Amino acid sequence: MILQEYSMSLTKGFFFTLATLLPFLNPPAIAPIFLAVTENLSPETRLILAKKISINIVLMLTAVVLIGSTILNFFGISLSIVKIGGGLLIAYSAWKLVNSNEQEKLSHENNKEELSKDQIQALSFYPLTFPITCGPGAIAGSITIGVTILSNNTYSFIPSLLGIISGITLAAISLYICMKFAAQLLDKLGKSGTAVFIKISSFIMLCLGIQVSWDGLKDVVSAMLLSIS
Repeated sequence: MILQEYSMSLTKGFFFTLATLLPFLNPPAIAPIFLAVTENLSPETRLILAKKISINIVLMLTAVVLIGSTILNFFGISLSIVKIGGGLLIAYSAWKLVNSNEQEKLSHENNKEELSKDQIQALSFYPLTFPITCGPGAIAGSITIGVTILSNNTYSFIPSLLGIISGITLAAISLYICMKFAAQLLDKLGKSGTAVFIKISSFIMLCLGIQVSWDGLKDVVSAMLLSIS
């Protein structure tokens, strides 16, 4: 009986996490953005970055699930403000990609840059892990997972947490696969097709960032109007 309950808690945590996070992480859409940011880097460096981003995702989202809501409450930050700030960061990162200098990219085409370990570590977290891959939507979703699955669930806390971590890990693996083979997949489009696809993806990302900020702003305004009334 206990084993069955543990199994159900693990399964629930796993599938609930996947269903919540995959739409926010959206691995296929991240691939062209990742390629655009790392276009002037060597394939070896790009592969290292893909691995580090995937590991960062697992560590970051697991931490958010466990202590995300506590940290926000401690600093008095609402999810609405997280959406506004995170959305602006996404929009800023996307704006730089949309307005990137094509001539500069061409000049690096046959001169791939090599980064130091510190530079790779820094780039793998900002902006590639946060806010591009793991934005405010994924953070809000992770907090929701923690509140929904782990709160008031002391008896089956461990199997539920294992299920959540397994779901996050599988999502991170799917991200890694998409980033690893991004160049091969987009090479079939040719240089012009790839450039157009990256610009379109960057513009969609820009719109997404603005939408996330707008949603957060609407929540803040709605809360203000309710408090006034």
